[in-house]
Amino acid sequence: MVLGEAPEADLKIGFQLEQGTSIKAKAELTDKEGQKRSAVFEKEFVPAETEKERFKQIKNAVSHVYLTVLQDWTGITQKWGILTGVRPTKLLHRAMQNQTPQQEAHQQLKEEYLITDEKIQLMQSIVDRQLAVVPDLYKLQNEVSIYIGIPFCPTKCAYCTFPAYAINGRQGSVNSFLGGLHYEMRKIGEWLKENNVKITAVYYGGGTPTSITAEEMDMLYEEMYTSFPDVKNIREVTVEAGRPDTISPEKLEVLKKWNIDRISINPQSYIQETLKAIGRHHTVEETVDKFHLARNMGMNNINMDLIIGLPGEGVSEFSHTLNETEKLMPESLTVHTLSFKRASEMTKNKQKYKVADRDEIERMMEMAENWTKEHNYEPYYLYRQKNILGNLENVGYALPNQESIYNIMIMEEQQTIIGLGCGASSKFIDPQTGKITHFANPKDPKSYNDSFGHYADEKLKILNELFNKKQESLAE
Repeated sequence: MVLGEAPEADLKIGFQLEQGTSIKAKAELTDKEGQKRSAVFEKEFVPAETEKERFKQIKNAVSHVYLTVLQDWTGITQKWGILTGVRPTKLLHRAMQNQTPQQEAHQQLKEEYLITDEKIQLMQSIVDRQLAVVPDLYKLQNEVSIYIGIPFCPTKCAYCTFPAYAINGRQGSVNSFLGGLHYEMRKIGEWLKENNVKITAVYYGGGTPTSITAEEMDMLYEEMYTSFPDVKNIREVTVEAGRPDTISPEKLEVLKKWNIDRISINPQSYIQETLKAIGRHHTVEETVDKFHLARNMGMNNINMDLIIGLPGEGVSEFSHTLNETEKLMPESLTVHTLSFKRASEMTKNKQKYKVADRDEIERMMEMAENWTKEHNYEPYYLYRQKNILGNLENVGYALPNQESIYNIMIMEEQQTIIGLGCGASSKFIDPQTGKITHFANPKDPKSYNDSFGHYADEKLKILNELFNKKQESLAE
């Protein structure tokens, strides 16, 4: 090769773009042998209020032809087509709210996004399940749900980017943080009571909310009952107890005392070498023991998380994990596909973590789908992430009547969710327009401890703006 000369490409793709009242995109792929493949996509422009919205339509048209020629050349089908974004099922919910016939909505997903029939059917079954679980889903704009973030864990997992800090040696930070959290709960609770706003669901996440002591948990739930309106009629309260090494009889007694029986105990895998590799310092036996302890102490709705594609795991390892899950039969099961999150330890040191290839990842997802179907679990929520293995998805499955209402609310964005605590994000949804305003608390405990009052006040300002708009609309 002559110095400075570019190596011969395996293929070249050229694009043509025409814009007017419609947008027309054409792609032509030429491989090394001179074989050509082409694709054309044309669609009328949908009236766009902003340049960003118009650009998105152009981007989708180019992505459409780009994917079409690549699928043709490789023989690989991207089951989610060109669809990006976390919440695919929102597209079907929007179609239902607009009273678009189901067949027409499905055809649009197929033609515009190149989504396969298999994934469209998964989306539809989830939407149907959600509306069976929450029949008033489209009428809950006048209620809110609450997310409470506890930013501490025993250790940090290699794939994790959640706000999570090893709790050992940080008791001063924990005490200060809990003081700020109690303050936020009181201030938001006062506003909800004054404005007669009900709470649909409360979710304690993190981190691991059971990392704090039983006494601290007790005071936190007492604050919830004191500060929040009509707690006894909240549809669901969930506490993530994801790390089995944080669960104790004393903490389970506290949960029982406050009538909380929906928790998560997350094995992720039943292979001990895998747990060690990803930084989870509990044993497989501990997961099983803590599950039985929780069940015997009255936890009637237990979720478990599994992850497809963890380092060193393939079909045989995942089969073992499913077999072990069958011995426990939790009420719900969330099957995640591993995602290489930008800031995670796993992404920073990718060479250390060998993961399965695309075909094996797809086989494991198929195993999960078949296993859940055989054991009477139904899919009820779905989300996707960037850099997810196999370009697949994460799916929550549940036995009948055991679905998490909060998971449905957070995914479908039909109501405001107020985030309290460290790293907690709020999504304020305008009941009239559906516009979403995002607002996040600081991720690290020190920043939160220094400024929790300010962040509580900012949330109250946004709530007052939305509430005043609603009152003005009712007055008209």
